[in-house]
Amino acid sequence: MARANKSDIRLDTPKGLRQSAFPTRGPGSDRFGRFTESIARGMGTPWFLVGLTLFAVGWMLWNTLAPVEWRFDSIALGFIALTLVLSLQASYAAPMILLAQNRQDDRDRVQIEQDRQRAERNLADTEYLAREVVALRLAIKDMASKDFIRAELRSLIEHLDERDQVALAEAGEAAAPSAASAASAASAASALTERPTGV
Repeated sequence: MARANKSDIRLDTPKGLRQSAFPTRGPGSDRFGRFTESIARGMGTPWFLVGLTLFAVGWMLWNTLAPVEWRFDSIALGFIALTLVLSLQASYAAPMILLAQNRQDDRDRVQIEQDRQRAERNLADTEYLAREVVALRLAIKDMASKDFIRAELRSLIEHLDERDQVALAEAGEAAAPSAASAASAASAASALTERPTGV
C-alpha cells in the first residue's frame, strides 16, 4: 500500500498538494486552517492593535494604581507577567500567520492553475476564430462581386441584342424574295385577267 501511494505521487504535483508522512489534509485540518486564518485576519486589523494597546495599558494601570493586595503583577519587576503574556501571544501569532499564509499560497497556486487553463482555452478559441476569419476571407474573395455580376449581365444583354438583330436581318432577307415572287405572281394573275376572252 505504501509503495502504491508513493507511486501515485507525481513530480509535477505542487509541493503543497503532496501527501506527507504526517497527514495535514482532511476535514479537521481544514477546520483548524480556517480557524487560524480567521485569527490571523483578526490580528491584521487596526482593532486588534487598539485592543492590545488598551489591554496592556489597563494591565499596567491596574498593577500600578490598584491596592497592593489586588495587584497580580509587580511594577518593581517590570511587569513580568505582562511580558510573559505578550511573548506567549507573539509566539502563537507567528505560526498562525504562517499557516494562514500557506493556505493563501495554496489558493493562489490553484488560482494560477485555473488562470493558466483559462488562458490556454482563450488562446485555443482565438486561434480557432482566426482560422475561421481567414477561411471566410478566402471564401469572400472567391465570391462574385456586384460589379462583376453587373458586367456579366451587360455583356449577356449585348450578346442577346446582337443575336436578335442578326435574326431580324435574316428574316428581312428571307421576306424580300418571297415578296418579289408574290409580286410576280400577282402581275401574272392580273395579266391573265386582262386578256380578252375572245382571242
